[in-house]
Amino acid sequence: MKVLVSDPLAEEAIERLKKESDIEVDVKTGMDKEELKKTIKDYAAIIVRSATKVTREVIGNADNLKVIARAGVGLDNIDLDAAKEKGIKVVNTPGGTTISVAELTFGLMLASTRNITRADASLKEKKWEKKKLGGFELYGKTFGIIGLGRIGREVAKRAKGFGMKVVAYDPYVKKEEIPDIDVELVSMDDILKNSDFITLHIPAIPQTRHIISEAEIAKMKDGVVLINAARGGVVDEEAVYNGLTSKKIKCAAFDVFEVEPPLESKLLELDNFIATPHLGASTVEGQIRAGVEAADKVVGILRG
Repeated sequence: MKVLVSDPLAEEAIERLKKESDIEVDVKTGMDKEELKKTIKDYAAIIVRSATKVTREVIGNADNLKVIARAGVGLDNIDLDAAKEKGIKVVNTPGGTTISVAELTFGLMLASTRNITRADASLKEKKWEKKKLGGFELYGKTFGIIGLGRIGREVAKRAKGFGMKVVAYDPYVKKEEIPDIDVELVSMDDILKNSDFITLHIPAIPQTRHIISEAEIAKMKDGVVLINAARGGVVDEEAVYNGLTSKKIKCAAFDVFEVEPPLESKLLELDNFIATPHLGASTVEGQIRAGVEAADKVVGILRG
């Protein structure tokens, strides 16, 4: 049985697959769509991260494919309907990079509130702008979480450690399901009107597209801080740009964008906007966990 790894995967995951005597592993990263379409027909399984797009066209050529595994959380780079039509199983590893994304969320928050990136750049230019770059604390502030899945819950736990009041909106979660987390479940309007900080931890699906746009920003507190380490497209970037330039949004920090890389985005021109290049899952530990879990799932499915 042949397994194709089409995006960079932790070496531990590759070794996990190689331990199986009846599995042959090929690592072929950086393929374009046409090359992938030609290559996929020889494989029983493919493991991807976010770069490879497993489209309907690709799946149409996958005559022997039994499983598509995503070493990560989202599945928006895989055509799920096309896979279902051909009876191909699709799996992901939602727990593998949870801690990594939760920690980056706080890195983005702290960088925003304490002007860390601007201060670093300023000092490296031989400037000492201590008065200009003062910030504000997280302690005592209201922290609104949109989406209380695995990552949202880990973020909530860490926010309590900073002494924040945590509120969350998630229509699919009931309070009795999260007895170990000190969080108040509220409406979306409550999140928007009362939060000093708002962070998103939701998938990119039609129902969540631009869940934060002009109307939602208008309801927010003046001087709110907005964080998106979830998925590009859940936030209307034009609306955020307008909010930042008007100072309705004090500062924002995004790890994900509608178009990646976002090199033409007007957001990158703003001093009160911080960006990272989709680094949420990019930790050594997170990639090992996600890769090994994906490999285990592939082996299990190929073995029936």
